[in-house]
Amino acid sequence: MSRLTRYVVALLIVGGVLLPLAPLLIWSFADRWFFPALLPAEWTLDTWRYVVSPASRIGEALFTSTGIALAVVVLCVALGLPAARTLALHSFRAKGLVEWLLMAPILVPGLVVVMGLHIGLIRIGLADTAPGVVLVHLAPALPYFILVMTGVFANYSTELEETARTLGASPWRTFMDVTLPAIFPGLIVAAMFTFLVSWTQYIATVLVGGGRIVTLPMVLFPLIGASNHAAAAAVSIVFVAPALLILALTTRSVHRDVPSLGGMGRL
Repeated sequence: MSRLTRYVVALLIVGGVLLPLAPLLIWSFADRWFFPALLPAEWTLDTWRYVVSPASRIGEALFTSTGIALAVVVLCVALGLPAARTLALHSFRAKGLVEWLLMAPILVPGLVVVMGLHIGLIRIGLADTAPGVVLVHLAPALPYFILVMTGVFANYSTELEETARTLGASPWRTFMDVTLPAIFPGLIVAAMFTFLVSWTQYIATVLVGGGRIVTLPMVLFPLIGASNHAAAAAVSIVFVAPALLILALTTRSVHRDVPSLGGMGRL
């Protein structure tokens, strides 16, 4: 593919992502905007003044959403990497059952899963707490992480790991110097998916958080329901900004060359 073609494709992708955000950006500065006018009749900064004010609780919700999503990513990496490696590289009895159980939170309606987990969290005292919200977000996020990483490990060869251990490398050194560079692009993709899964959770946060844990979806959805178009548009921009930032920061890592291990020259 020529450089010009790559630039054209990149521009089309960026345009396809950013173009739907243009009406939101206009709405966030609009005071009055009625059909069929192409642009608002009056412009204002009042909406953005509200967004950055403490009364909106958007700064608090942004901080909370980010912290919860990052915690979910860390737990997914800690729990999902060993599970994905085992499923991809080893055969054992009841493997199919284990795979089905891991995917069950995706297959079963989310509300059912959340309500079941909520009862358990109440009994152990984690309802209406941030750790409880993190755990309930883990239910839909972990299967996606394992699914992506299983595909990564399916194309992974352990020969260089065995060579490193033969030469005296510790398990930690082997992981850091051999395994991690090979799976890093796939790990970034899996982490991005799990971050966004947690970032967009609403029902789970409402039920388990009990209204005490306020995330961005909990601020955004009532504004949409109240037909507050300007405020909803501004909060929507804040809501999607981290996703676009993550996409921009991880694109280079995802497409970079990695050491070739069993055919994994590029993800």
